Amino acid sequence: MWEQNRHNSGAASQNEDEEFKKYIRDIQDWPKPGVTFRDITPLLRKGNILSKAIRSMAYRFQGENIALIVSMEARGFILGAALAYELECGFVPVRKVGKLPYERLTMDYKLEYGLGTLEMHVDAIDHGQRVLIVDDVLATGGTAKATADLVKASGGKVVCAAFLVELTGLEGRKLLDCPVYSLVRY
Repeated sequence: MWEQNRHNSGAASQNEDEEFKKYIRDIQDWPKPGVTFRDITPLLRKGNILSKAIRSMAYRFQGENIALIVSMEARGFILGAALAYELECGFVPVRKVGKLPYERLTMDYKLEYGLGTLEMHVDAIDHGQRVLIVDDVLATGGTAKATADLVKASGGKVVCAAFLVELTGLEGRKLLDCPVYSLVRY
């Protein structure tokens, strides 16, 4: 089943996909001309829709023995923490450089519009723990790959990378060497 999802994201049914898309706003030419930004804040503010999205994502990972959800700031924290609650597992934040107070693992990566660095506490993941990476949007895949690299460097096992939205034209999933799940695809 995982191998199938590696090539087919297992997104929401077409009806669910269209329902969720009603709450994702397109902002043209942001953050730069020619880019269409997929703004999930209308979905986040609609409690019943946010709850349905989290339940749909959680359903996909029931029975997968996920020990930890690892999410990147900032919108990834919202979804990751809610999903960790729903799956009754732990939550690990991955932060931008300089935001974590304890010893850190660090990973540099390419962003769509520049370079970045992510950090995670060195003791955040025990060797062999099954980890689900969760973020709001999969675009070019740089942030997700850096996060997966941090998980692996800590000895964790990436079970899957899950996203609320995937921008398929940017082919970010090709950068990841783990199964990918997206609830909504554009």
